Amino acid sequence: MRPFSEAMSIEKDIKQTSFRSPFHRLVVNLMYTNNWVCDHQTRLLKPHGITLQQYNVLRILRGQYPNPVKVSDITERMLDKMSNASRLVDKLVAKKLVDRTECPSDRRAVDVVITQKGLNLLKQLDTQQWEDRLKTLSEDEAVQLSQMLDKLRGSDE
Repeated sequence: MRPFSEAMSIEKDIKQTSFRSPFHRLVVNLMYTNNWVCDHQTRLLKPHGITLQQYNVLRILRGQYPNPVKVSDITERMLDKMSNASRLVDKLVAKKLVDRTECPSDRRAVDVVITQKGLNLLKQLDTQQWEDRLKTLSEDEAVQLSQMLDKLRGSDE
């Protein structure tokens, strides 16, 4: 095990002095950073009564608006693959942020469309400075990091 410099912040943040390898450190750092970003976003969404997963569904629906989207298509596009899209849609219907109807071409499928109330909520959330916490990076660094993450997942082709 090669210890890393005390000046490196993941070691300070989690109070761990060494990792098995640079790749082990990277995995821990990615997980920690993901939780840091999610925690920040959760705090921004909480006053609006929605979760990160519900926010993700609303953004997917806004991207397709005014066309309806099948629940199965929402599931495919979710950032959190462990989310239950049907349950999330039910909660958003209860909040009147989306409408759900039976698909005319396939009675087993359900079409979902964002409501004006949902669009208004997203418009309000868009005014919040989501990215401010990330502006310790330059735009070039943000592009480079995003490309590196794509490469890590094998999605850079």
